[in-house]
Amino acid sequence: MKFGKHLDDNRRDEWEQNYLDYKSLKDLIKESAQEQEENGRFGTAYSPRVTSLSVLRADRVQTADERFFLKLDTEIKKVNDFTLQLVDNWRRDLKKLSVKVHGKNREKEDDEALIEEARRIGGEFLSLEKYVNLNYMGFHKILKKHDKMVPTAPCQQYYLAQLHSQPWTQGTYSDLLVVLSNIYSTLRGDASGVKNEDSAQGFVRSTTKYWVRTADVSQVKHIILQHLPVFQFKDEGEGQQDSQLINSVYLDNTSLELYHGRLDKRPNAIAIRLRWYGQGHPKLVFVERKTHRESWKGEESVKERITLAENLVLPFLEGKYTIEQAQSDLRAKNKTQNEIDKFSRLFVEIQQQVDSKQLHPMIRTQYMRTAFQIPYDASVRISLDTNLTMIRENPEDGPLLHLSGRWYRDPHMALPRTEVTRFPHAVLEVKLSLPEGQTTPAWVQDLLEPDTIPEVHKFSKFIHGTATLLPDMVQAVPYWIDEGSLRESVLNSAPAAASIPQANQSESHATASLLSHPQAPSKPRRRVGMEDTSTTGHHPLLGDHPTLQLMPPDSERTEFGKRKSGTGGGVGGFLEKWFNAPRAMPAERTAPRTTPMRIEPKTFFANERTFLTWLHMAVTVGTIAAGLLGFAGTAARGDQKQHARAADSTVEIIALILLPLAIAMSAYALLVFLVRGRAIQKKSVGYIDDRFGPYGLATAVVSALTAILILSAAEFVGDLRKMSTP
Repeated sequence: MKFGKHLDDNRRDEWEQNYLDYKSLKDLIKESAQEQEENGRFGTAYSPRVTSLSVLRADRVQTADERFFLKLDTEIKKVNDFTLQLVDNWRRDLKKLSVKVHGKNREKEDDEALIEEARRIGGEFLSLEKYVNLNYMGFHKILKKHDKMVPTAPCQQYYLAQLHSQPWTQGTYSDLLVVLSNIYSTLRGDASGVKNEDSAQGFVRSTTKYWVRTADVSQVKHIILQHLPVFQFKDEGEGQQDSQLINSVYLDNTSLELYHGRLDKRPNAIAIRLRWYGQGHPKLVFVERKTHRESWKGEESVKERITLAENLVLPFLEGKYTIEQAQSDLRAKNKTQNEIDKFSRLFVEIQQQVDSKQLHPMIRTQYMRTAFQIPYDASVRISLDTNLTMIRENPEDGPLLHLSGRWYRDPHMALPRTEVTRFPHAVLEVKLSLPEGQTTPAWVQDLLEPDTIPEVHKFSKFIHGTATLLPDMVQAVPYWIDEGSLRESVLNSAPAAASIPQANQSESHATASLLSHPQAPSKPRRRVGMEDTSTTGHHPLLGDHPTLQLMPPDSERTEFGKRKSGTGGGVGGFLEKWFNAPRAMPAERTAPRTTPMRIEPKTFFANERTFLTWLHMAVTVGTIAAGLLGFAGTAARGDQKQHARAADSTVEIIALILLPLAIAMSAYALLVFLVRGRAIQKKSVGYIDDRFGPYGLATAVVSALTAILILSAAEFVGDLRKMSTP
């Protein structure tokens, strides 16, 4: 569908005059392109390079391109002014509504009307976001069209920079949702829980994670805040934002032991991270340890944490800050003995694990988190993480952290493209810590029903960041890495092509540090000088031919179905040749993939589904054959005439053609299922796609049907001859 028609179909009637005038801008582009074609290479407007303060400039006719730029500026201002006007009106309406809700004279019977008014304002806010997105997309489309049709006057980069600086594209209107949240919370009568101020804290809860498209974030927020308040860490008054910046530095060693343990979900696999909240230099740091437990055993995963002052983190990691010093500091803060004992146990365990496993900072995750929770009540907690970014802590071309005396990356250091990846979706986490016997609230189940919020089982920011930024170190990757919607973000972090000099790569890939701009958009702006995916090559985790790139060259891989003795005889030798026959690789092929995919449970299920599909076809053919044999036997007992016996013989021949075919199909399907299952379980490196089986099945079925057709035709011709004989 053309965007102009899409804009007409989705615009709101009462706001019609405030939408981007896409048609007029497109007409100006056509006119400008026509002028350029008529004037040839001299089509660009002439302008003298000197001027005078005392000589009046002569009147001149504006070119179509100049009129386009003036019109474009007017349209951007129109959208901005209309958005600001509506937001100001809703702020006033919310202020009045808040006064009514918190007033002493509020009656219980008025609550329903107040809730409806709050829903109306929330719905209008979502409509405005749709309006903004339509216009935002329209400006992108019209700028791209202009640069394509008028290449002598490119303007896309300049106007996109202008567009990104507009107030209506900055996402600074979340204070409306905060006020709405407070209104709903007051009308529900939410009661705060009790704050846990222990130095060592533990959480036992179930967590489910989902991906949310950026376009759906506000709608999801609006649904949740009608049931849970936005958790506000500090009361900063009106105008506060609904989210908080979170940094988490994950520790690991050179073999990525913790990464692989979490990826494989090994029992008691741990993750250790250093987390702080808010922008700027950290003051208080949470040292957290997450332990994986098998849920099918009735166990729950646990998160434990202790708090340290920022200046004590590095001494803690290096073992210079001892447990005796920590206990002395806690006693100075008048902590109870029970709190000191809990803190000491976790302090010693984490410090020993850091030392024994040689852990050091590897990957940092950074995002803006909106938390929905009744204060200090962890029974139902929902968080929404946006602007999700993963950063490599140790730079490739800079000093390592432990050599520079730091435990997190210097915020003033340049952040090359290959050392950062920006996740394209928001991450929704639903965390439940319900009493035994209590079910999940119905509104939570309704929220997660739509297909627009897909569940991503066991998604991990740490795992995704490590796999994307350290592809040469990982031995396995998560199942979601091949998701199509992630491809662009993964390719943006791909190493540069080997033909590009390293010095040029570092210069062109350098970007402003994300830490200096923590609220930068999650999708990076394309800048002049940064290569696109065609010049940066391919990420080791991706490729144009992903199935073939899982396989090394034929001379270097183990053979599928090969016996331990090395002999190739028998069924194993047959299947080895059947599956592993040399096959030509594509002419244009990137470097072979070096990191094998992790085998997920769904791979086994796919093998089972393939086997059952083959078996279904075999049972169908066998059932037809058995039915024909039964019919022929019944007819033979009831009618002994010569003509009937001849017909029965034909039916029996057809059945005897189909029945062996069904048996052969069943046997072949079973053999392939067993061999494939064994190869998948052992993670054997080899081809497991069946290139010849479907062709063999088709050939056998066609041959059988052809034989049946010939027999039936011969019988029909014989009957005609008998009928024609007097």
